[in-house]
Amino acid sequence: MTFDPSALTLAQKAALLSGADFWSTKSLPDAGIPSIVLTDGPHGVRRQAGDADHLGINDSLPSTCFPLAVAVGSSWDPQLAAQVGAAVGREARAFGVSVVLGPGVNIKRSPLCGRNFEYYSEDPHLSGVLGAAHVTAMQETGVGASVKHFAANNQEHERMRISADVDERTLREIYFPAFERVVREARPATVMCSYNKINGVYASHNRWLLTDVLRTDWGFEGAVVSDWGAVSDRVAGVAAGMDLEMPGSGGATDQQIVDAVLAGRLDEELVDESVRRVVALTELASDATGDLDVDGHHTLARQVAADSIVLLKNDESTLPIRPDTRIAVLGAFATTPRYQGGGSSHINATRVDAALDAIRDQSWAEGVTIEHATGFTEDGSGDTAALLDEAVAVAARADVAVLFVGLGDRDESEGFDRDTLALPAPQVDLIHAVAATAAKTVVVLSNGGVVSLEGWHDEVDAILEGWLLGQASGSAMSDVLFGRVNPSGHLAESIPLRLEDTPSWVNFPGEQGHVRYGEGVFVGYRYYTSAEVPVRYPFGHGLSYTTFSTESVVARVVGDAEVEVDVTVTNTGERTGKHVVQLYVAPAPAPVRRPVRELRGFAKVDLGAGESTTVTLRLDRRAFAYWDIELDRWVVTAGDHLIQVGSDAATITRETAVTLSGDTIVRELTLASTVGDWFGHPEVGPLLMQGMSAGMTAEQAQQAAENPDQLKMVESMPMQQFLAFVQGAIPEESLEQMMQLSRSAAGAAR
Repeated sequence: MTFDPSALTLAQKAALLSGADFWSTKSLPDAGIPSIVLTDGPHGVRRQAGDADHLGINDSLPSTCFPLAVAVGSSWDPQLAAQVGAAVGREARAFGVSVVLGPGVNIKRSPLCGRNFEYYSEDPHLSGVLGAAHVTAMQETGVGASVKHFAANNQEHERMRISADVDERTLREIYFPAFERVVREARPATVMCSYNKINGVYASHNRWLLTDVLRTDWGFEGAVVSDWGAVSDRVAGVAAGMDLEMPGSGGATDQQIVDAVLAGRLDEELVDESVRRVVALTELASDATGDLDVDGHHTLARQVAADSIVLLKNDESTLPIRPDTRIAVLGAFATTPRYQGGGSSHINATRVDAALDAIRDQSWAEGVTIEHATGFTEDGSGDTAALLDEAVAVAARADVAVLFVGLGDRDESEGFDRDTLALPAPQVDLIHAVAATAAKTVVVLSNGGVVSLEGWHDEVDAILEGWLLGQASGSAMSDVLFGRVNPSGHLAESIPLRLEDTPSWVNFPGEQGHVRYGEGVFVGYRYYTSAEVPVRYPFGHGLSYTTFSTESVVARVVGDAEVEVDVTVTNTGERTGKHVVQLYVAPAPAPVRRPVRELRGFAKVDLGAGESTTVTLRLDRRAFAYWDIELDRWVVTAGDHLIQVGSDAATITRETAVTLSGDTIVRELTLASTVGDWFGHPEVGPLLMQGMSAGMTAEQAQQAAENPDQLKMVESMPMQQFLAFVQGAIPEESLEQMMQLSRSAAGAAR
């Protein structure tokens, strides 16, 4: 039942639109409106019972730290994303939390973004599917989600004031689709607006963003909540559709709303609409159940983590580790794991599995022997040379040296961006030294953002990208090292050879309050594949302890630019394993520049040795469309579109073509339209050519026939200027008639 605000005073209504304190909303007991609690997520519940903060500085109640979005993104598994969402929802219920802030579905525009660990991918389709699965499952527990950070929040540098200057096509195709999918499919309780400006207007009072796009175009019916401290103009925020300001302002901004309404600067009906949406949140679950499944959720965290690990390299089948092997376990992260990021999502984990302990636990069954050396310290303390020498000595006595390296909390966090892709120098020195000594060298990475593998990649035998795997990271990594779990993760972001190769490098992180998204839609693999820029490992890459082959791909058109695709894959190896079917579309030629291919569908399948299966994926018309800024809508180009199956974005194994009739585009002509637009118009063009020919002298007609390409010299000229050159060859009344004809044709085409 929709709440009626008419019984409330203006002051009461304004009060409901900001928090009571750091984590809760205001209550109005006389009106039957309770307070609810919102708290940080999304990979665990950061419920603070004491001093509150938004940067993870103060402790929170113990809860399960699940693998972060950077890891879940590499699982390519919506079912795992849903299991994490559901478990987070259950833990929120245990603590009496009504809204969990997450998931984050922003795009990884640059590998340097300090908050990339909270986001799934550089691809909007992958991010949207995983985000929608997380939100749907979490909200089935009765807890609301707050999908964030809307929108174009792709860096931490000057995040409170930076203007992300992005053209609309890029927003619609890259930075909006993940949010759009979550809104349309999962119907989140809230959307969180970001700190930054978009094209000069703060997200918190951007009516085009929060009302025109979010509510009118996508049908969002929930509440928009500010990021904590993101409100720049409270009255403009209400007018734009920003409903709930968090945290509370002590009543200061409430009075601003009251004053604006009384002064006639703000329509009270807009206040009422925001009140209805905020009060609707009180229907979410709020009673604390106290039911926290510590052991069950830790087991789930371990399963999700293991399926998120990416095997980047595995020369001569170095992994899995075989029985009766002498192992050197090296690196500070083997005993003190880096399993989560810094800032607002920092979880007080119920327990933490260290890799060394987990390897020792499993070593008895495998008959292996273990030696350990620290090799380096995360904070750089201690005798660096002595630590390295000790590690090298231990590695020399082993059959396999496993190095646990990565980035520490000081290297990446919410609040600042990185300035390099390199691992800390002591760790790189250790890799070089161990690789030169050990019989076999395995590098295990723990990092929230991509790190460079250059300089040492070719010296080691195997590399496991572990990302930030949550509290069960050590056990999960041990499961993969020993082959108890077959690695099935695939990169959700490209690993470049150089920072300078990244498409945003020239513009990131901006200057003087602006960051220009000059690469447009060519983000991540869209750029690397289109420009043929080599990378160390492409988007979608991931090895296994078994092998898979794509046997066939069959596509059929089943509707208006809708296509069904059957992909048959076989496990050609000797182990059970999981395979990701990656479906890309290479579009037909279009009047705008488009990437050579874009991910449009995927599925993860579990196959036994020798087993085959056929996966059916459906592509809707959006899979083939681009955003036309002149028509202000999605357009499908007529022609042959390639349906491609790849082992990654750069490696296509099978493809087939489908022919789509596409959209008939007939544009309305004005005198500002170019000569090329006029002569190329399907209705007007022939008439214009006929009229001009009739007005030519014999000599002019002969010259035109001898120089058929003459029109190319002036085709970009506006018709207004062109008329001066032809000196009355086109009568003014004819132009008016032809413009009217173009308007009629454009209306019929719609």
